[in-house]
Amino acid sequence: MPELPEVEVVRAGLAPAMTGARIVSVAVHDERALTRHPAGAADFAARLEGAEVSTVARRGKFLWMPLASGEGARSAVVGHLGMSGQLLLRRPDAAADRHERVRIHIEHPRHGELAVVFADQRTFGSLAVDALVPTNDGRAAGWGSEDPLIPSQVAHIARDPMDDAFQDRLFREILGTRSSAIKRVLLDQAVISGVGNIYADESLWAARIHPETPASALSTVAVNRLLAEVRAVLEKALAEGGTSFDAQYVNVNGQAGYFAHSLNAYGRGDQPCPRCGGPIRRESFMNRSSHFCPRCQRRR
Repeated sequence: MPELPEVEVVRAGLAPAMTGARIVSVAVHDERALTRHPAGAADFAARLEGAEVSTVARRGKFLWMPLASGEGARSAVVGHLGMSGQLLLRRPDAAADRHERVRIHIEHPRHGELAVVFADQRTFGSLAVDALVPTNDGRAAGWGSEDPLIPSQVAHIARDPMDDAFQDRLFREILGTRSSAIKRVLLDQAVISGVGNIYADESLWAARIHPETPASALSTVAVNRLLAEVRAVLEKALAEGGTSFDAQYVNVNGQAGYFAHSLNAYGRGDQPCPRCGGPIRRESFMNRSSHFCPRCQRRR
């Protein structure tokens, strides 16, 4: 599943084309892409057509585009990429993409006419028009937004560690109350958002923390070191365009990221640890896998 760096790459790619653009028309080819919009395709299109997009914002793995006018004013288009969702910029007359589910035609005052395509092979991603509600801390809702308004479907998602409003102290306090494994807590989007399986493994490896260590057993120094490594890993992945293992994880122009070449633990089962040379271990974890170095990340 795309994590914070991959979704932020998409947000940054969409922002210049979408900010200030007017939505001309909407074509829904597959209503499975609207699972978060129960009112259906006709209502989805009616709320968008004629509206102007004010910005493109992100919190964790969610994207949204607030609507400044039209039937959907005081609401936003919310997108979640799921396992294989893609938001792609295309020429207005471009042929349909493989697995295309929704096409939104826009008109930008500087860039002219464009098509925004939502393609999704596995159909776990979704789009919706959702009401904007105040953030619970009164701060700007997320990256790309200056307003303290967030879609109701995203309001339960915690801030991510790249967010200026993320509170390190609150994160440390929450960890002190959790007996669950630290990796499980890192994947809890209600505690810290944007971190998925790949970047949890990479951050724990960098911080020399065993993934099964109880969160409450970590010292303040260890939590601070972990947060610093989470941010460092996310920043590096973002600079390299995210992690792409196949053609599903791409930016708005269909280009893959190359952070996969920088991975130290994830996906490297039985390969030598870049730090100590011992074999990286792969273990089952929550219907997926954990990768760590038993020598460097000892369970205490």
